[in-house]
Amino acid sequence: MKKTILLIIVLTTASTFAQDISGKWYGILKIPGMQLNITFNINKSENGYTSTMDSPDQKAFGIPTTSTSFENSILKIAIANARIEFEGILAKDSTINGNFKQAGQSIPLLLSKEKVQKEKIVRPQVPTKPYPYISEDITFENKQAGITLAGTLTLPKKEGKFPVVVLISGSSPQNRDEEILGHKPFLVLSDHLTRNGIAVLRYDDRGTGESKGDFKTGTSLDFSTDAQAAVNYLKTRTEINQNQIGLIGHSEGGLIAPMLAAKSKEIAFIVLLAGPGIAGDQILLLQQELIAKASGVPDTEIQKTKNANIDIFKIVKKSKKLEQLKTDLSIHLKQSLKENLTSVKPAGMSDDDFIKIQLNQIATPWMQYFIKYDPTQALQKVKCPVLALNGEKDLQVPSKENLVAIKNILTKSGNKKITTIEIPNLNHLFQECKTGSPNEYGSIEQTFSPIALQEISKWIALQVK
Repeated sequence: MKKTILLIIVLTTASTFAQDISGKWYGILKIPGMQLNITFNINKSENGYTSTMDSPDQKAFGIPTTSTSFENSILKIAIANARIEFEGILAKDSTINGNFKQAGQSIPLLLSKEKVQKEKIVRPQVPTKPYPYISEDITFENKQAGITLAGTLTLPKKEGKFPVVVLISGSSPQNRDEEILGHKPFLVLSDHLTRNGIAVLRYDDRGTGESKGDFKTGTSLDFSTDAQAAVNYLKTRTEINQNQIGLIGHSEGGLIAPMLAAKSKEIAFIVLLAGPGIAGDQILLLQQELIAKASGVPDTEIQKTKNANIDIFKIVKKSKKLEQLKTDLSIHLKQSLKENLTSVKPAGMSDDDFIKIQLNQIATPWMQYFIKYDPTQALQKVKCPVLALNGEKDLQVPSKENLVAIKNILTKSGNKKITTIEIPNLNHLFQECKTGSPNEYGSIEQTFSPIALQEISKWIALQVK
């Protein structure tokens, strides 16, 4: 679900120095599975140095550090809450050669005053122009939200009225290609479907790319109105078969698609790619546990974190208003810290900073809605055909728990047009993988399993024949 991003806390101290290293220092962090641009912004003060860090690829800027020192040509920077440390030596060629450490992992990092280019990433499935079909950049309006959204409509290059699908992305701001770590899964999926006679509309999430609006204030329910606006737009196109409009939702998009299908007879079918079938709090607990295990975190630490999250989620589920949630969480976290739950708080972080970070992550409209939401609400009202597809090694929306839940809910409500498929060795992005860990996503050349692509297009073809 949520993409992993470097955490932040308040800048505090610096040490004395002999040389001035003020300015921007650029580097490429080659984490297993990805390359991340890293920039340290170092400023000179009367008492030493202060700094912030940027991670442009994660759209994170001005991340405060907890300490910055430069003595005897050695630069040290720390971000305690994210368990990040950098230590490097200033060389004669004006580069800083060192190591970036996070959560026990050490990765070489060379900093330079000049911007560094990433190594070219191979993504063999990404289609290149000219396409053997029509590709049109379009805009449409979500009148309910008062925003304009931008996207791309692809149509087979022949006469007729075509079945169509709207692609609905997963959580966090996504562009129309659902781009992540050099992969463009929605571009690959739309290319495959359009080559097989199915029109596709994919769009930038609100506040992302060329779409207007504020993503940060939105919830899954708000985003469902964006998808509905896309459907409304398709109804104005003469090339579209109005009786064959479907939805394909990935991850959170697989939660949103049933919301529309539950209240609209104009949705002919839906495809849930790693879609949730269990409540949001349960998904987050499972996700945290499975990813932590895959990362080698000790079982005792996993259980402590799980227990802490269970308590927090209980508070969220009882809350009615965001401001009251912030107050209740603050009280709970202060009490937890008094009871010395040190495994929850990273070493070197103040109690106030820890509480502030937790509130910024949990007390948001999106998180509050997601933790409380049970997909049963919408799924039990869906009467159209449903394909639920998951990868066996998905650690973000675990396959068995969610596929079983989706099938049981639909069957119990009388929907007999349900197909569930678990594909071996696929992760949350539907890539063939080894462990399913998000750390692998970027290092895998494949963007979307051909087996999964075939299952999707084959099933849709049956619905629209």
